[in-house]
Amino acid sequence: MNDKIALITGASRGLGAAMAENLGARGWHIVAVARTVGALEELDDRVRAAGGSATLAPMDVALPDAMIQLVQGIQGRWGGVDLWVHAAIHAAPLSPMPHVDPKDMARSIAINVAATHGLIALVDPLLRARGGTALFLDDPRSGQPFFGAYGATKTAQIAMAKSWAAENARLGPRVVVATPAPMATATRARFHPGEDRGALIPCATEADRILRDLLG
Repeated sequence: MNDKIALITGASRGLGAAMAENLGARGWHIVAVARTVGALEELDDRVRAAGGSATLAPMDVALPDAMIQLVQGIQGRWGGVDLWVHAAIHAAPLSPMPHVDPKDMARSIAINVAATHGLIALVDPLLRARGGTALFLDDPRSGQPFFGAYGATKTAQIAMAKSWAAENARLGPRVVVATPAPMATATRARFHPGEDRGALIPCATEADRILRDLLG
C-alpha cells in the first residue's frame, strides 16, 4: 500500500468520488467517507480497478461522535493524512428565503457549517503529523435568488477555510480553496433543470485539473 493517505469527506458521488478515483490511480490510499454504503462500495470497485486501494467509512459527517471515531481510527492506523478533500455538502432545495424549510436550513447548517468546523478541529492534527494539505471546494452562490440556505452556509464554510488558511500561512498545514468549473453533477441538475449537460465539464476532468494544480 502506498504511504500517501487521502481522507475524502463526501466521497460517494460527484467531484468527491472523482477525486478518490484520481488519487487511487496515482497510488494513494483513500479513506472514503459518505453516508451511502452502496455508492461507497461502487467507488471502491472503481478505485481498485484503477490500481488503488480504499478504506470505506459509511458515516455522517454531521455526527460528532462518528467523526471522532473516524479520526481516532486514522490516527491509530496511519498516524495522519497527507490530504483532506472536503466535498461533503448539503444542497437544500432552491426556495424563496421566507419559504425555506426549517429542516433544510438546520441540515444545511449542521453539515455545511457545524460539521466543517468540527472536522477542521479534528483533522488539523492529522495534517500536521504528515505535513498535509486540506482542500475545500468553493461554489459562490451568496446573494443569488433562491439560494439562501445553500448560499449562506456554503459561504460560511469557505470563510472558515480561508481563515484557517490565513492562520496557517507560515507554519502549516497548507489549506487550499479551489473553485471548480460547472460540472455535470446531480446537485447541479437540481439547481439548473433543463440545462444542456453536454456543455458541462465531467467531474473526472475537473478533479484531474484541481489535483494537478495542487500536487503537480
